[in-house]
Amino acid sequence: MEKDLRQEDINLVKIVLFGPESTGKTTLSIQLAKHYNTVWVQEYARPYLQKVWNQERRTCEAKDILPIAFGQMALENRLAKRADKVLICDTDLLETKVYSEEYYGGYVDPLLEKGAQESSYDLYFLTYIDTPWEADDLRDRPDQREEMFLAFKNALEENHRPYILLKGNKEERFNTATEAIDKIIKNKNNLYSYSETLKNE
Repeated sequence: MEKDLRQEDINLVKIVLFGPESTGKTTLSIQLAKHYNTVWVQEYARPYLQKVWNQERRTCEAKDILPIAFGQMALENRLAKRADKVLICDTDLLETKVYSEEYYGGYVDPLLEKGAQESSYDLYFLTYIDTPWEADDLRDRPDQREEMFLAFKNALEENHRPYILLKGNKEERFNTATEAIDKIIKNKNNLYSYSETLKNE
């Protein structure tokens, strides 16, 4: 089972949209994937939990967390093979870990803990709660947005993940994100060129 949470080593710029519900992560993921002519990794939890909601029960339980984590990493690994230079992830295992901690009294399955610690990304975009709350079957805690935001922010800082806070309207967020991603791509290209020069000397 442990291998199901292992991130495959593929040479891409990996970006994560990270933050509470209804903060524009999916909208921006789609925009960025289109801009960079690449693919984006959807949030596996949404179709999984919608199916549970429709067929079985109206709550997410602790037993759902690992299947969600397995599905998320499998989806990421599959789509990474189709990505062009940049992979845009609507979520990651660290986000799944935050939800586990917040909803189940601090509990995190050791497999999820290990998978979240070992996965690696070039940059996280932490989405702020200055977007309107849009209710649906799965979203809850509209009155705890600040509390949830702080949980995500703390997770990034405690795990020493590089991140940029995104605020403002869609255009402002998009411009901030693309500027940061372009810098990463440029730096990686320069490093690759330098490595090739050393090999050929």
